[in-house]
Amino acid sequence: MKLKYIFTLALATLFASTVSAQKIRIKTGIEVLKEQNFKILKGKRVGLITNPTGVDNNLKSTIDILHEAKNVNLVALFGPEHGVRGDVHAGDHVDSTNDPTTGLPVYSLYGKTRKATPEMLKGIDVLVYDIQDIGCRSFTYISTMGLAMEAAAENNIEFVVLDRPNPVNGLKVEGNLTEDGFVSFVSQFKIPYVYGLTCGELAQMLNKENMLKKQCKLQVVKMKGWKRKMDYVQTGLQWIPSSPHIPHPHSAFFYPISGIVGELGYLSIGVGYTIPFQMFAAEWINADEFAKKMNGLNLPGVKFRPMYLKPFYAVGQGKNLQGVQVHIFDYNKVALSEIQFYVMQVLAELYPDKAVFNNADEKRFNMFDKVSGSDQIRLRFAKNNKFEDIKEYWYKDVANFKKLSQKYYLYK
Repeated sequence: MKLKYIFTLALATLFASTVSAQKIRIKTGIEVLKEQNFKILKGKRVGLITNPTGVDNNLKSTIDILHEAKNVNLVALFGPEHGVRGDVHAGDHVDSTNDPTTGLPVYSLYGKTRKATPEMLKGIDVLVYDIQDIGCRSFTYISTMGLAMEAAAENNIEFVVLDRPNPVNGLKVEGNLTEDGFVSFVSQFKIPYVYGLTCGELAQMLNKENMLKKQCKLQVVKMKGWKRKMDYVQTGLQWIPSSPHIPHPHSAFFYPISGIVGELGYLSIGVGYTIPFQMFAAEWINADEFAKKMNGLNLPGVKFRPMYLKPFYAVGQGKNLQGVQVHIFDYNKVALSEIQFYVMQVLAELYPDKAVFNNADEKRFNMFDKVSGSDQIRLRFAKNNKFEDIKEYWYKDVANFKKLSQKYYLYK
């Protein structure tokens, strides 16, 4: 009996140590603002752009923090895609309403307009931005931030960014700059697909490098303790889903792995299953030969496991699919955005009659191009279905962007 008790206690201890949260190693912008007793907001009427990811280190909402602060006059909320409280599905319009907790007016920045109007900003002295981003150009929160900065400038309003980590880290940069003709809400600015900056750093770059129609009066509340090499898990912070299909911190790594080809709706990328953005599958794929061929490429830091599934919704709903799950073994070595292009290449080799651009819905090519920031990725790849044909183009802007972006680093 005593041995059984000791064994049970040992198992419980092991389990507790496994699931216990890592010690928080950094302070986000809202934590630093609290430390400063909200000094920069004192005496000003404040508008807050946020969503459920805007919390302090104890998971208290920035909305409630500012609303309760005695020396802060929070007068309005602004909601990006998915809404202030995160209750709107991806792509659905967000309506202007009133926040049920605080009673404050909530203005939509993902509805009839993506940019705050003078009417929305009437009576506001400063706009505060506090949203956890994922470090990828096509994720719309940075588009919301940039357009809000323009609106602030046009209406003589200050703009404050409460900085947060780039969950991928501050070193990875991948993809060409967005080109003229392909600027959209999923590629609002001429930056790489994976851009290696925090929101605060990106805001400084947008403001100083003439990427906005008008420069705003910007202030960034820096984090304390964050290092460029950190991914999100290393911060010790709890993760709040930045959208319904970004449920975990590692989801930020997988989003650029499959998000571009996912726009074609030709393959299941796990949206509609339990591992969004972490897989590639279709009815006509043989999982074992696909995995063997992908692993034969020896791509750095990644392995492919054959898998079988029946999606609950979205692409392939209710159908028996086969494919591969992507497993990252070394986050530092893996080239995230390349993987989907190698997947497209291998599928064309294994199943020539299923080459992506010969079979996907042409009506979706436009969105593919917008997310890619150019039509050249599609046009050049489609000729031979080879990543080598686009690799130089995909990386042509990376070196110059890295050099430029270092001017705006707030962290080492």
